[in-house]
Amino acid sequence: MRLFSYHDKSNKKSIGVLCKKDSDEFVDVCATDASIPADLSSLIAMDPDLGLAKGALSNPNAIIKNISDIQFDILIDRPGKIVCMGLNYADHAKEGGNARPEYPSFFMRGPSSLSSHQAPLIRPRVSDKLDYEAELAFIVGKRARNLNRENALDCIAGYSIFNDGSLRDYQRKTTQWTIGKNFDQTGGFGPWLVTPDELPRGAHGLQIQSRLNGSVMQNANTKDFLWDVAETIVLITECMTLEPGDVVITGTPAGVGYARTPPVFMKPGDICEIEIENIGILRNSIQDQE
Repeated sequence: MRLFSYHDKSNKKSIGVLCKKDSDEFVDVCATDASIPADLSSLIAMDPDLGLAKGALSNPNAIIKNISDIQFDILIDRPGKIVCMGLNYADHAKEGGNARPEYPSFFMRGPSSLSSHQAPLIRPRVSDKLDYEAELAFIVGKRARNLNRENALDCIAGYSIFNDGSLRDYQRKTTQWTIGKNFDQTGGFGPWLVTPDELPRGAHGLQIQSRLNGSVMQNANTKDFLWDVAETIVLITECMTLEPGDVVITGTPAGVGYARTPPVFMKPGDICEIEIENIGILRNSIQDQE
């Protein structure tokens, strides 16, 4: 299934499930089943296997709508945690002047840094160095602590796409990356959550690509992870409890703007697309902060 958060022209919030992989039609699961909450995080918390959404999709009386009539909302509006990885592709670590790390770089994002599919990413007044980063995201469905490689993937509700928009000058003002990764509305997230049954185990072997105004900037494959999804979960859950609705961002490959000669940063009017094979395309325009 492919689930997404949205609001309609009357600003009513709901959850949709695509009727088919490439369809413009979807089932309004909340209108079809009144027991389903109107935000995806609450649905995952009450029904981690998403059986209610599956039931609405197969309901012969399902309420069918069209994507052209709605606006996407941030997939998980206010995650309890957004855990991000850095340097998870060897080629990106190398272009940043780093050897293969012994341990991943982890940092956190806050919910106010997120932006939805088709909404703008905001370049702040204080910097013109807004960079793109194509990343696979996964959403936690079940409480997870001290997992191992054999059971790690069982906690995942689904996978999605993330653009880890980064203000490179602010990222390098301190030894920690957090400040450059948390400007408001710089992290594109969506368009939908794809359940694990529709993808290879651990989302392994998927092409991942970023495009800026149609030009390919990054082109890699999740098979090139230094730490795959299962190992990432093992490392995180030996430190902290992952809870339903938490989001984990798995790192970006080579080709980011700051490492180019000359550097390429996103500017107002640009369109940035992140595509991951069998998941979809996350598309955001770039606007200046008002």
